[in-house]
Amino acid sequence: MTLTNSLPVPDRFAQQHSERLLALIKHKINEAGGKITFADYMQLCLYAPGLGYYSAGSHKIGDGGDFTTAPEISSLFSRSLANQIIDVLQQLDHGNILEFGAGSGKMVVDVLRELHGKQCLPKHYYIIEASADLRQRQQQTINDAIPELKNRVVWLDKLPDAFIGVVLANEVCDAMPVHRLHFNNGTSYEQYIVTIDDQLQWHDDVLSRSELADKATEIEALTGNTEYFTEVNLAAEGWLASLTENIQQGAVFIIDYGYPQATYYHPQRSSGTLTCYYQQQAHDNPLILVGLQDITAHVEFTSLAQIAVDNGLEVAGFQSQADFLLAAGITELNSLSDSDDAFLILQQATEIKRLTLPTEMGETFKVLTLTKNLDQLLPKINLGDRRYNL
Repeated sequence: MTLTNSLPVPDRFAQQHSERLLALIKHKINEAGGKITFADYMQLCLYAPGLGYYSAGSHKIGDGGDFTTAPEISSLFSRSLANQIIDVLQQLDHGNILEFGAGSGKMVVDVLRELHGKQCLPKHYYIIEASADLRQRQQQTINDAIPELKNRVVWLDKLPDAFIGVVLANEVCDAMPVHRLHFNNGTSYEQYIVTIDDQLQWHDDVLSRSELADKATEIEALTGNTEYFTEVNLAAEGWLASLTENIQQGAVFIIDYGYPQATYYHPQRSSGTLTCYYQQQAHDNPLILVGLQDITAHVEFTSLAQIAVDNGLEVAGFQSQADFLLAAGITELNSLSDSDDAFLILQQATEIKRLTLPTEMGETFKVLTLTKNLDQLLPKINLGDRRYNL
């Protein structure tokens, strides 16, 4: 983990922006009686209108941004995903695609191109995007790259009713606000954010929500009676529960970095998974660079799978990203295999390695596949299926 004292210093304009958000956060803390949950703090840092990391206009994704997602690394990721989508759309009449948090819009472009080439376009490609500036970037990307298909892309502000089709959530859950818990000497606390001497500080207090008490009991059973810090993502569970109410038929692909419950709350992971990214550097202090850095936590997939089952969805598969992409034919999609351009061949081989090698994204990222009312199984999600780990 990068030491915070080695991080780049924000310029004057970025610092002024951060100070405006910091003033809002301090106001919210005072308004709430002196403390707010870390989930509320993270929500403000990332999504406060006009000030949060995802709500302001800074460049976040890809070259020059704070982080790079799989669709930005290679179009082969999205083209492979399209092959998985085809297995669903072929079973549906007038199926649609719904993507949460479409980033720069590159995945939309590459998926639609691949589906168009294989004559399996959705009726609509819906996008739900919380960031206004990313939404504008998506519109520009789509208009420039696939003008002939842009009318199929529709931005929504809420979930469509009785949805039929495929739901895509690539690196969505990790950006949802998490509650931070601290276990010490057999007692569970929630970590709040307070101000001491006008500085943001951590503060332990009682659990803010009854659901966290049940989670704390489950976690303690796995970690034992040791000091332990970790995260609970109630927002992701609520998001999926709401989503299940609107899906009539189709599949959900949740792609993110994370672990099943027993691994997530392993006794050796005593500091949790909370990570911040600022100008391509990772560190573990979310109380600095307010509004200027991304704040994330790994996804605990067992709870998401349980929410799905409790709400009428089938857990159809749980794979590493590597197995998911290999089963979808990522190596066969290499369009440069017959090329004599050595540089391009090497570049594409490097991209595949970044997406699939265990030391890169291949093992850290997982894919949870959920289905509802499909007559046929999805054949490509059998390779390396790890549902037994959930």
